[in-house]
Amino acid sequence: MDPEVSLLLQCPPGGLPQEQVRVELSPAYDRHPLPGEDKTITAIWESRVQTQPWLFNAPKFRLHSATLESTDSAGPQLLLRLGLTSYKDFLGTNWSSSASWLRQQGATDWNDKQAYLADPLGVGATLLTADNFLVFLRRSLQVAEAPGLVDVPGGHPEPQALCPGDSPQHKDFPGELVVRELFSSVLQEICDEVNLPLLTLSQPLLLGIARNETSAGRASAEFYVQCSLTSEEVRNYYLSGGPEAHESTGIIFVEAQKMQRLQETEMWAELCPSAKGAILLYSRLPWGPHPALPTAL
Repeated sequence: MDPEVSLLLQCPPGGLPQEQVRVELSPAYDRHPLPGEDKTITAIWESRVQTQPWLFNAPKFRLHSATLESTDSAGPQLLLRLGLTSYKDFLGTNWSSSASWLRQQGATDWNDKQAYLADPLGVGATLLTADNFLVFLRRSLQVAEAPGLVDVPGGHPEPQALCPGDSPQHKDFPGELVVRELFSSVLQEICDEVNLPLLTLSQPLLLGIARNETSAGRASAEFYVQCSLTSEEVRNYYLSGGPEAHESTGIIFVEAQKMQRLQETEMWAELCPSAKGAILLYSRLPWGPHPALPTAL
């Protein structure tokens, strides 16, 4: 396993559709504050904004834990326990110089090395074209995370998509709506970053959850999505721009059959950890011929 990434959870073969995922949102799943820590987080944030003025703070969902449950009637069910956090807290904890100490202290105080970390839940997609290529993007040098590296399309589910405002409360988020946002957000990220029409995308299947060990174990839910367009058609849409075209500088296509051996290529060193997690989960599944999936609505 690559030291930059670890797998928190692998879904059953074929992945899980939206109907087999549940969310429990509670203040009990927020990060634990440290005395005086908010001042440190604010100082880190103000320093980052001075050098990268395009950064903005926003609420995020925090992954506390995930459990696969078996039921006889509905098949396997995944329970995600989520709290609330923010992008500011993410930069001030997971990306701070004291992140390793925070993990050690969390293990000591709470038997949970992530207890003091923001850990906003990200999403990523292994996106397969109609001619069996997977889609990657070269990240811009201006993005806050992994500048210049190669990534899969992705981002975050957004609390503000369900409840506008800067100070959402846990009671504002019914679990079923959070699940819907989790699955729809990965499609929206593909549309915004690759500039693809939503109707060309299949319904996502959740492959599992990976942790980025370069950002102190921040978790990302990794999905599989099919596109009805060929790689050349996808390239043409990408080159015509899109809402988040500024986040990347180029598009890369890799044949799906080469994914099993991607770690042996030079490209692996160029992948950011979240992309490595997505590919590891994708490569472990017994796909065989890729199944046709229902189109997103």
